[in-house]
Amino acid sequence: MPARTGENYLAGLKEQPKEIHIRGQRVDDVTTFPGLARGAQSVAQLYDMQHDAKLRDEMTYTSPSSGQPVGLSFISPTNTEDLVRRRVMMSHWAHTSYGMMGRTPDFLNVSIMAMATAGDYFGQNRPEFKNNIINYYEYIRENDLTLTHTLVNLQRNRRPAASSQFFTTDVALKVVKETDAGIIVRGPRVLATLGPLSDEIAVYPVRNSQLENAEDAWRYAFAFSIPCGTPGLRFLCRESFDLGRSNFDHPLGSRFEEMDAMIFMDDVLVPWERVFLYGDVDLCNGLSGATHQYAHSGHQVVTKNVAKCEFVLGVADLMINTLGSETNQQVQSLVAEIIENLEIMKALLGASETNAQIDQWGVMCPDLMPIRVARNLFIKMYPRMVEIIQLLGSSSLMALPAEEDFNGPLSQELDKYLDTDTATARERVQLFHLAWDLAGSAFGSRQVIYERYFQGDWMRNAAILYEAYEHEPVMQQVRDFLSRSARDQS
Repeated sequence: MPARTGENYLAGLKEQPKEIHIRGQRVDDVTTFPGLARGAQSVAQLYDMQHDAKLRDEMTYTSPSSGQPVGLSFISPTNTEDLVRRRVMMSHWAHTSYGMMGRTPDFLNVSIMAMATAGDYFGQNRPEFKNNIINYYEYIRENDLTLTHTLVNLQRNRRPAASSQFFTTDVALKVVKETDAGIIVRGPRVLATLGPLSDEIAVYPVRNSQLENAEDAWRYAFAFSIPCGTPGLRFLCRESFDLGRSNFDHPLGSRFEEMDAMIFMDDVLVPWERVFLYGDVDLCNGLSGATHQYAHSGHQVVTKNVAKCEFVLGVADLMINTLGSETNQQVQSLVAEIIENLEIMKALLGASETNAQIDQWGVMCPDLMPIRVARNLFIKMYPRMVEIIQLLGSSSLMALPAEEDFNGPLSQELDKYLDTDTATARERVQLFHLAWDLAGSAFGSRQVIYERYFQGDWMRNAAILYEAYEHEPVMQQVRDFLSRSARDQS
C-alpha cells in the first residue's frame, strides 16, 4: 500500500478492534466516540496532506522496495539534503496542529527507521532480531501505519532505592513465559500518547531506570512491537480534553486531543518475529544511544517546538494588537521573550542539520548536542511562554462569553461593549477563547505538563548534557591563558 489517505487511516482504526476504556466505558469505535473522534479526524488530515497536489512531493518519497510513494518521515537520510527534506515534511505536519500534537506519526517513524538502519546492533547475540527490526520497519513504511509507544514502568513510590532496578516488582511489565510462538508478557506501562488512535504499539526498554545484571533482569529486558488490537492488551485513557464544545469556544481541545493512556498487558503473546531485543541487559540499556534514535526523534521534536513557538508568538502578537497594548515597553519585553525562544529553537534546529554527520550505520544523523540543548531548554521555555500569555491576557481571559451568547438576549451588549479599535466583539472573544485554551484550560495545562516531562526529568537531562559535553577544550583555553599570564609577569 502506498502512502495512506485520511480515509485509509480511519478505516484502519475501524478494522482493528481494540480494548479501549475511558471514564468507565468501553470504546467501540474511536472514530465516532465523543472525546476521541475529532482527534482522529485531525490525524486523518495529516495523511490527506500526502495526497495534496501542492504538497505531495514534499510529503512523500519513492519506496526503495515497492517503488510506491511512501511517507517521507520514513526516509533513511544519507545526506544533509535528506535531513532538510524530512524536516520540511515534518514541519508541514507540525504547523497543521500548531505544535499541539507532539506525537504525530512522524515521531515514531523516524525512531523505527533509526533502529532498523542499526540492525546489526539488535542482531549481536541473536541474528534473527536484526531481521525482525528491519522487516518491521519495512512493514510500517509500506503500510504507512501509525504507532504509539511506551517506555516507562509504573512506580509505587519515588523514594531513592538501594537498587537502580527498583521497578522489578509486580507493577513492572515483564516476561512471564517463553513459548515456541513467542514471549508472554504481563503488567502495566505508561504513557501511551496517541494510543487509542494508533495501529501499533512499540514497547521500548524502560527509561526511568537502568537495568542491572540481576538474576531475573532478563524478564524486564526487551523491545518489541505489536498491533494495538492484540488480545490481552488494554488501554485506559485519561479524561478527554475535547469537551464536545465548538471550535469557537475550545479551538484547540476540540481539534487536537491526542489522548494519553495507561496500558495493561494480561499475558499478551508477542510473536518472535515482533521481538527486537530480549534478555540482554546491556543492549537494552544502550539502545537509544547506539542507534541514534534519540537524535532522530529529537529532530522531529525540535521541528515541532519551532512550530509551537511561532503559534504562541502569533497569539501573543494578535492579543496585544487587539487590546492596543503593543507600544507598552513592559508588554514588548514579554513578547520579546517568545521571539528569543523561537529564534533559539530555529538556530539549534539549523545547527543540528549543518553539523550532521554520517554515523556508523551509514545514516546522516543530526548533531545530537544542539538537539539535547533545544529539548532541555524547551522544558523551561514553554511554561514561561504560557505564563506570558496569561500576563498579556489578564482579565480578558476570564471575561469570555460563549459562542451561544452572541445569539442570546445580551448579544447587542456584547457587540456594543466588547469591540476594540482593531477587532469586533466576536473577533476579540474568539481570539481570547484561543488564548484561554492555550494557557488556562485543561487542554492547555496538559500541554504544559507534556512539555515539562515527556522529554524526561530536567535535572537528569542536565546531568546527561553535562556528561556528554566535551569540557577539555575549554578548560585548556583557560590553562593556556593562565600560562601566558604567568609568562607575561616574568
